[in-house]
Amino acid sequence: MDSELAVLVASGATTLVSLMVTDSWTHARELVGRYLTRTGADPGTFDDLQDARTRLLGADATERERTAREISRRYGARLRRLAEADDDSDEALRALLTSLLQLSASATDSRRTVDNRISGGVQHGPVIQSGSVAGLTFHMDHVDRADRQ
Repeated sequence: MDSELAVLVASGATTLVSLMVTDSWTHARELVGRYLTRTGADPGTFDDLQDARTRLLGADATERERTAREISRRYGARLRRLAEADDDSDEALRALLTSLLQLSASATDSRRTVDNRISGGVQHGPVIQSGSVAGLTFHMDHVDRADRQ
């Protein structure tokens, strides 16, 4: 494996771990799953990826950094082994890692502070402020206005 690819693998593994704790995880998992399927990796690798995420999310603040480094090293080594086992997989690995880096960048760019304020009256139920809401259902008992006082 050339040094450029080794650097890319290390960066990709770190990016993969950082995506485990974001809303972009589902997309990242799909990308990695497709790559693992193409390379003929052990099917348990995909399950192990989800287990690693569960461990990372379950780690407390003091353990999270150590757990993230451990997972990053382990997946970096796996990606290196896959690349070394098949010379033709270099381009697919580059594409995967580039996609993960782009996904991470878009996840970072989409973070922003939201400050919502409600004023002018009394709200007697849920208030939702959002750009879009889909598939949301509220089950509430109707309370007559006279009973609220």
